[in-house]
Amino acid sequence: MFSIFGNQNDRNCQGVNRREFLQVGGLGLLGGLTLPMLMQAKAQAAAAGSPVRDKAVVFLFLSGGPSHFEFFDPKMDAPAEIRSITGETRTTLPGITFGGTMTRLASMAEKLAVVRSYATGRGDHTYLLPASGDNALKATMGALYARVAGVNQPRTGMPNNVLILPEAVQRGLRLQGNFETGALPTLTAPGDLGASYRAFDPSGSSEVQRNMQLRIAPERLEDRRYLLDAFDTMRRDIDNRGVLAGADRFRQQAFDVISRGVARAFDLSREDPRLIDRYDTARFFRNEDVQRYYDMRRASNYLGKQMLLARRLVEAGCGFVTVSDCGWDMHANENSPRNMTALPGMSAQVDHAVATFLEDLEDRGMSDKVLLVVTGEMGRTPRRNGNGGRDHWGNLTSLLLAGGGLRMGQVIGRSDRIGGSPATERFGPPHLLATVMHTLLDIGEVRVQRELGRVANVISDGTPIAGLVS
Repeated sequence: MFSIFGNQNDRNCQGVNRREFLQVGGLGLLGGLTLPMLMQAKAQAAAAGSPVRDKAVVFLFLSGGPSHFEFFDPKMDAPAEIRSITGETRTTLPGITFGGTMTRLASMAEKLAVVRSYATGRGDHTYLLPASGDNALKATMGALYARVAGVNQPRTGMPNNVLILPEAVQRGLRLQGNFETGALPTLTAPGDLGASYRAFDPSGSSEVQRNMQLRIAPERLEDRRYLLDAFDTMRRDIDNRGVLAGADRFRQQAFDVISRGVARAFDLSREDPRLIDRYDTARFFRNEDVQRYYDMRRASNYLGKQMLLARRLVEAGCGFVTVSDCGWDMHANENSPRNMTALPGMSAQVDHAVATFLEDLEDRGMSDKVLLVVTGEMGRTPRRNGNGGRDHWGNLTSLLLAGGGLRMGQVIGRSDRIGGSPATERFGPPHLLATVMHTLLDIGEVRVQRELGRVANVISDGTPIAGLVS
């Protein structure tokens, strides 16, 4: 709880000052920001041996299980009932093709890494398995990162674990839930780590979002700037070794976080309209056409703007952003359209949104700083069913990575002749967890952070995907 009080001793029986005029309640500003925590995080980041690298991860989760055939392993030499329904497109890598709608990503394949022998190992709907790396704490990767890096970025106050739903970019949108997103609350109650490491949801539906709002006129707070002088005494208690750059500068930072807020980072209207138009994916399909099917009630054509918001957040200091794109259930059983007729438009949207995001990062010199991960819960059956759909398949799962300073321009592993199982070394969620943690953190330093306890073991014990990490 972070509160600023007036100077009158007018308290009720519970000891609460009735003259309190600013309170960031419950979990604190943006999911855990109190001034002592922010000061402590600043000191830790400034100290030698910090395990946190200057990197960020954007985790694009395609809920429902996208088909690996129509994404990055089209199998056009297989029988007709197996190969990609969208055909294939040549990439810039010799002999490598992607699904027919992945044209923009194919043209930048030298900047990507596709893993064709990755499998979640389960054919049921589970967000937590791929997003946690199947770790013993049942905590998402974003929650693990926040446990090490802090709930908030100490320099900017940005939350370090953010969930971007379509509602975050489209005002007034309230999509109906469906079964494949049922595990998404694990983002907001991340296993044994507890609520302090929940994801911040900028769509406005969370208590954390409501708590961050300044509920008084800014000029009233401006008149009471002198109250922050009280924080000077806190400095002597917390910074005995002189790690903080100075109370005055930090006090100004704390005030700026409160009065102006990091909320502006969530405001897409601050972007150049021409860039917003570049990201826009509304033209790829109409929401009303796909949302009438039960399995696709949370599908939307807002993914481009979600990815733009993700770029804004990592640029402002957020360490881990999860982007949720739903509706990837393609049984063709009347809960989704026959013959997977929605898939071409939805996969083209992913192609456009991801390619634009990567181009934007490159334009801003951020490609090596940000690792993009694109995956889902599972893959899809090699043979299409009687309605022209593909059912759940845990033996192969789409996985694309880009940036983050990892080794790009390669396809790792291969599947068997019909795209049913890995034909080379099999990689799974624990390998993805290790890859992400090696990107975000100095693993050697994590191992010696005694206060992390079991978290250090979860983060440091895994083996990254071979050939990605230097």
